[in-house]
Amino acid sequence: MKGGEKKFFSHDESHGIKDFVNMNWIDSSITAVKGFKASGVACGLKKDEQPDLALIVSEKMASAAGVFTKNIVKGHSLQLTMKRMEKGQAQALIINSGNANACVGETGMTDAKTMASLVASKINCKPDDVLVGSTGVIGQPLNMHAIRGGIEKAVSQLSSDTKAGHLAEKAIMTTDLIPKEAVVRFSIGEQAVTVAGMAKGSGMIHPNMATMIGVIAMDCAVSQPLLAAILKRVTNRTFNRVSIDGDTSVCDMVIAMANGLSGAGTIQKETAEAEKLEKAIEAVCTRLARLIAADGEGATKLVEVRAEGLRSQEDAFKMVTAVAKSPLVKTALFGEDANWGRILTAAGYSGANFNPEKIDICIGSLKVCENGVALAFDEAKAKSILQEKEIVIKLLLKEGDAWDRMWTCDFSYDYVKINGSYRT
Repeated sequence: MKGGEKKFFSHDESHGIKDFVNMNWIDSSITAVKGFKASGVACGLKKDEQPDLALIVSEKMASAAGVFTKNIVKGHSLQLTMKRMEKGQAQALIINSGNANACVGETGMTDAKTMASLVASKINCKPDDVLVGSTGVIGQPLNMHAIRGGIEKAVSQLSSDTKAGHLAEKAIMTTDLIPKEAVVRFSIGEQAVTVAGMAKGSGMIHPNMATMIGVIAMDCAVSQPLLAAILKRVTNRTFNRVSIDGDTSVCDMVIAMANGLSGAGTIQKETAEAEKLEKAIEAVCTRLARLIAADGEGATKLVEVRAEGLRSQEDAFKMVTAVAKSPLVKTALFGEDANWGRILTAAGYSGANFNPEKIDICIGSLKVCENGVALAFDEAKAKSILQEKEIVIKLLLKEGDAWDRMWTCDFSYDYVKINGSYRT
């Protein structure tokens, strides 16, 4: 095993993905993928002179797919990327943070196209081959003078070094406190294939895409329809299973690019290789999704809400969603109060079809409710469980085989402080 690699998975990281021999986590960044370069620079969009412009470039044209916010309001850069994604290929992605290019009128689309054209002219590709992302405060025109200079700098600093990928990740962060990167490597035939991802997201997070941007790069060859299908399935199981506060924003997307430079043969649908690739992408996205939940604005705990034994997957999804976004549940978790009645109440209004007289509730390893009735439990043990940095809440039924999960976090005093003065 090479230095910087570790066996995939540990038990705690698998989260329902079957163990996969010969796959390793790599301590690196998105530039670990063959043929991808990146940079992250400061151009003045953020007040603190931190990196705010990220550029990711493939040496050759890549198959590309995307998933996008379902909010009917959509930012201008997002609209442009959605349109360009129709052809299913791209070579570069430019993302600014600190200022969302959204709700500013015709100027917004012009600025998005200008950003793409500036990048294209410097890396010798067509403007239509450059995708654009943006995140930050809505309703503020971009400072294009700053961005023009930033693009010059970003192109000049493109590198395949690990640090360049880390800087690109830092450049897309807004209220994030920790970077979100994940890299795995596995084999197809005799060739090593790498899948790497980076993401940002800390607030306004809820299923159907939220205030998050993700980039997944891989050096295998895969048809665009297969890549798009895999990304959609994986997103529904990972990024669309995170809820910080029940809100979604307008600039949110996950882009996947596959450039084929590993030398492995083209992956075809319904093959063992396609299954390997999907598991690798899901592994990367699972780790990123959990990092987003753990880094929720003001969060002190990562919480996994699981519902098992329901009649349908829809019922399970409704149940975990209601519990995960309940302010009363989330504040109880922050206060380390085993107020399980709030959990049961949220399940009850979720719209899920279940018999409340047949539900058990566990906080960590401690059962606090059985068949819908309170149990006498050790409050000290409950307190100890709730002091942990990672907590699992289980709602257990005996009515079917369906299950689902949601990652969330607690609500602390800092959440209000952060969002009460976001623009100032």
